[in-house]
Amino acid sequence: MGARRQGAPLTAPVRGIRWWPAALIAVACACALGWVWLPDRDGQERVMMTFPIVFATLLLLAVWLIFLSRLSRRGRRFALVAIVAIVSVIAATTRIRGVTGDLVPVLEWRWASREPPALRLDPLPSPQAQSAEAPASVPAPATPVPAEPSPRPAAPPAVGETAASASIAGDFPQFLGATRNGAVAGMRVADDWAARPPKQLWRRPIGAGWSGFAVAGNVAVTQEQRGDREMVVAYSLVDGSPRWSHGDAAHYESTIAGEGPRATPTISRGRVFTLGSTGLLNCLDLETGKAIWRRDIAADNDSPPPDFGRSSSPLVVDDLVVVSAGGPPGRSLVAYRRESGEPAWRAGDDLASYSSPVLVTLAGVRQIVVLNQSSVAGHDPATGRVLWTHDWPRTAPTVAIPLVVSENRVLLSSGYGIGSRLLQISRDGDAMNQTLVWESTRLKAKFTNPVVHDGFVYGLDDGVLVCLDPATGERRWKGGRYGHGQTILVGNRLIVQTEDGELVLVEASPQAHRELARFTAFQQKTWNPPALAGRYLLVRTDTEAVCFELAEGRTGSGL
Repeated sequence: MGARRQGAPLTAPVRGIRWWPAALIAVACACALGWVWLPDRDGQERVMMTFPIVFATLLLLAVWLIFLSRLSRRGRRFALVAIVAIVSVIAATTRIRGVTGDLVPVLEWRWASREPPALRLDPLPSPQAQSAEAPASVPAPATPVPAEPSPRPAAPPAVGETAASASIAGDFPQFLGATRNGAVAGMRVADDWAARPPKQLWRRPIGAGWSGFAVAGNVAVTQEQRGDREMVVAYSLVDGSPRWSHGDAAHYESTIAGEGPRATPTISRGRVFTLGSTGLLNCLDLETGKAIWRRDIAADNDSPPPDFGRSSSPLVVDDLVVVSAGGPPGRSLVAYRRESGEPAWRAGDDLASYSSPVLVTLAGVRQIVVLNQSSVAGHDPATGRVLWTHDWPRTAPTVAIPLVVSENRVLLSSGYGIGSRLLQISRDGDAMNQTLVWESTRLKAKFTNPVVHDGFVYGLDDGVLVCLDPATGERRWKGGRYGHGQTILVGNRLIVQTEDGELVLVEASPQAHRELARFTAFQQKTWNPPALAGRYLLVRTDTEAVCFELAEGRTGSGL
């Protein structure tokens, strides 16, 4: 009975699925990801190393499934069809809408509208017909537009020189404020936002772009993308209603960098100066939005566009408008006449970065300092002559503006693992020299601009707030994971705008990281720089803008 019956067919032993190769692949993947995500590694470095690890893991699992799993032919075919179906559904229903500051893709449904409906239904006011019909290309010579005189206030205000700016104090006329250092003077902010939270005055949809607001009086001006046009739009500060708009046929968009203009307008003596993402430099009347002159700095200077669009905000110095052009040798930093738009001077040999020029005084010499793609340079404001230069790593984008920390020292910082350097600037007769004091990776400012208060520097180090001693480069503390957001210094308080859209109030003290209050402004990616004009805080994203009125601090708080 135990013997096999004569002529009965042989049957192969049934073998189960071979799981150990898949388990080994999973363990190897987990170990690799654990090493990549060590606490001292930069966020974007972790993400960039994670992608190839995950891809390799999926590829090895596919090899295991097809050749090593011992699944039946039918089972393998079913598994492959299921995988292809899942990937196809995801690809057909979602798309990438940019990335986070750490380069993590942001997904959205393919049928989601990228333009808020209100923008299509509520056309912006445009007092000038030629503004709405601006040509796609701009000739190299300046194009003055005759302007009717605008009404003047009875008593000229200190900033802006328009009727609109006569009634509200505390202007924020350019990127990072009046002195372009991220600090606001003369304002105390209430610490208890639970009892006295920021009061929303208005909220409205807005066109795409990473520009911030510039404020003079009751006029808040920003840049945004509306379809195939880059728009400069002026809103009422107190109610958010559009006052005027100016449009140019220009459009920048990329998956990583997003869509629309990125530079913040500059307001000076009744005029608005803007630089679009493709290089169109406009001079507009603050009161009406009427075009006065326009230049194409790319055509003027034969300058290649930065990969992520032009982001440098115009700097007004005396009767000049200075922009980072990044042209061939001799055309890195350029100046145009404020009144006519005619070229004034060109200087420098480096390509443009995403940083903006700043007017400072170092070693007793008034100068324009700009962080370029592979160097930082000081320029004579009157002639553009290069006073000094210092080489900078060209391995990654540079965004942060040079920060003066003492009468002869300037701090430079960049993300992507590069870190910070402190330079000492000295004067020897007519010559100027720079000396490296220290360099450190303890502050890596990727999108943000650090600020200085009472001898200490505060900034987001790859998304985490730090306090740095600029004398030594040593870190006093590190705390608060706010992402790649922005900061404003108000007295001895920091308003931190997180990448996720929250507003956080932090004490600016070298003793410890102390968070005082927190408030949600948006529930989406927030890269745009904020503006604080008096008690009015303007924040925006690439789809929405909001204005909050901040409660002023009592004695002993705020300042």
